[in-house]
Order: sequence, then structure tokens, then C-alpha cells
Amino acid sequence: MRNAASNAATDDLGKLILRATLAILILFHGVAKLIGGVGHIAGMLEKIGLPPALAYLVLVGEVLAPVLILIGAWTRLAALVVAGNMVVAIGLVHMGELMTLTKTGGWALELQGMFLFSAIAVALLGAGRYSLGGVNGRLN
Repeated sequence: MRNAASNAATDDLGKLILRATLAILILFHGVAKLIGGVGHIAGMLEKIGLPPALAYLVLVGEVLAPVLILIGAWTRLAALVVAGNMVVAIGLVHMGELMTLTKTGGWALELQGMFLFSAIAVALLGAGRYSLGGVNGRLN
């Protein structure tokens, strides 16, 4: 039987792995938008009557928030930003696939769902000990 210290260490390692995976995979999308721009998102927003300038908020959700999650600073808030970003992405781009399965039987929105629910898990769990803020740090 494992003791409480061992459980805490593996819990914190699990939080680090979850945080790093979510942050790094979302950052790939953010870097692509930094390089290629957010024009396609601006166009979609304009089509539904929203200001195209709002497209730049995607950089907060796909660059700034993942960096904060990765280093473990303001982790819960940053994870909520990523979750909100994913809700907007699903609503703006993927709503038609919400109830769709792929040819192999998987959910068409597996990636978006994994990002959304991983972000919610990070928001609920916090960063843990292996973070800039530390286990009880004010930055978590």
C-alpha cells in the first residue's frame, strides 16, 4: 500500500503530464495562427455579425493560456480560457460535426473534445507541485 507522500508525488506528476500535453498540443495550433494569421477566423466571425478583430482573442486561448498552463502560472484561469476557446471553436467551426462519427467509429470531434475536457480537468485539479506557482502557490 502506498503512503500519502507517494500518492501526492504521483498526483503531481500526473498533473504535470496532463498540463504539458494539453499546453504543447494547443500551442501547435497557436503557433500556426501566429505564422499564418487569423484571417480565416476573422472571416467566420464577420459572417455571423461579430467584429473581425475578436479573432485575435484566439491567440490568447492558443498561445498565452497554454504557455501559462505549461509553466504552471495562473493555471486554473488559463485552463478556463482554453476551455472557453474550445467551446467557441466548436460552435464556430465544428457544430455540424457535433453528433457525427468517423468511418472508424470515433467521434468526429475527438480532438476538440479531448482539448475541452482536459482543460476542464486542469482547471479543477490545478497545477500541482511541479509548477511555477507550487502546490499552494498564489499563481495557481
